[in-house]
Amino acid sequence: MARIKMKTVRELNGNDLKDRLQQARSELSKLKTEAAKGTLRKESGKMNPLKRDIARILTRLNEMKKQ
Repeated sequence: MARIKMKTVRELNGNDLKDRLQQARSELSKLKTEAAKGTLRKESGKMNPLKRDIARILTRLNEMKKQ
């Protein structure tokens, strides 16, 4: 999954955001599992950007709730 900019996140509707959030969380859990096993090599730099993407999506979902 590619990095998501906030501009792109704002253009998506609630259902799309929830789908992206689910995908990002599942990918992050896979990366964490591989890191715990010690098999994570090239993808070790993908964890922090993925966490930031999740935070961006959650921020937008919370903004939508407040409106």
